Amino acid sequence: MNKTISDIAQMAGVAKSTVSRFLNGGSVSDDTREKIERIIKQYNYVPNTFAQSLKAKKTSIIGTVVPRLDSFATSQTLIGIDEELRNNQYQMLIANTSQDMQREIDAIYDFARQKVSGIILLAAEVTDAHLKAVEDIGIPVLLVGQQHEQLHSLVHNDDQAGYEMGKHVVEKGHRKIVYIGVTERDQAVGIHRKQGFKRAINECVGCDVTYYETSFKMSEAIITAEAILKESKPTIIVGATDNIALGVMKIAFSNKIQIPQELSVTGFGGYEITEMIHPTLTTVKYHYFEAGQVAAQHIIRLVKGEPVEQCTILDVEIIPRESVDKI
Repeated sequence: MNKTISDIAQMAGVAKSTVSRFLNGGSVSDDTREKIERIIKQYNYVPNTFAQSLKAKKTSIIGTVVPRLDSFATSQTLIGIDEELRNNQYQMLIANTSQDMQREIDAIYDFARQKVSGIILLAAEVTDAHLKAVEDIGIPVLLVGQQHEQLHSLVHNDDQAGYEMGKHVVEKGHRKIVYIGVTERDQAVGIHRKQGFKRAINECVGCDVTYYETSFKMSEAIITAEAILKESKPTIIVGATDNIALGVMKIAFSNKIQIPQELSVTGFGGYEITEMIHPTLTTVKYHYFEAGQVAAQHIIRLVKGEPVEQCTILDVEIIPRESVDKI
């Protein structure tokens, strides 16, 4: 059952007027604020009158929820968002959730209470709790990096990226292939990228592909790659991200495995570091900065009540480099 202001006030041991003052940005004691905030977060409380006030009085602030800050993709996307928002006299607030899904949900409600005009959400997964939060707050939300039929979405063409990489691998003559992916809870990287790769592989006769899973962290990719190289000898390892590919290269160098003479390696992302290392890494370039700019443009239109296509798909580009040898 939805809680009322009276319920919140009773649980916090304060008057209704105190809760109302807090919700409207008025002055309350630190102790009272902590009590009310804790209860509001616990019950995901957003009163209808508050949602209505958000619609009636828009600010020039856009909230952006990100899963992590130590990511090239995230940082480049944020730079693009910030630049475009500033060019249009908007400001950005950032909430980092450290890949904690509950913190993502809390951030959505927190931004609503701060009266932002719209929210850009970079989420690995969209759950019922996400959808409920978006419905509760009653302000525009744009999903970036993932697609969901109930939300306006902006995505990179992960299926095409996987397909182009798969074609490149088989055209180079590789048939004994390892693909290191990530959890399928991440639809873009974990599902669509791998599906595109499989589609290309299925068009080729005689391919022996083994699929593994690791995390987005390079340290864990190194552990996964080390275990793989102890039990098999693929001619190529395809990492679902550049971080995974860099982890593979690190463990290969540690084991004196020459790249690409003895083992070819590829990734996805197009991180700047991939063209600075030796050998340079074959990858699929994602235009993260441009994605951020488009995301900012779209959330501004949504805030203004202007039409935005339900899903925008951004092109990707394969970059052949030195890390893949022709068999």
